[in-house]
Amino acid sequence: MVLVITVLFSLFYLYQINRMTYTLCESREIPEEKQPKIYGTVNILVTILILSFFVEVFLAA
Repeated sequence: MVLVITVLFSLFYLYQINRMTYTLCESREIPEEKQPKIYGTVNILVTILILSFFVEVFLAA
């Protein structure tokens, strides 16, 4: 049950981060050529954060 809740939370969190990244790109008028690199960097860093959270939760249980 904890795994299902954690996965759902992670998907929601990743979606929200991507929405905020989109808003940042729009407000700062970042060129279209640079946006994929920004999204890639943000998504990789958030994925690392989520994976470390998974490890911490499941090793503590």
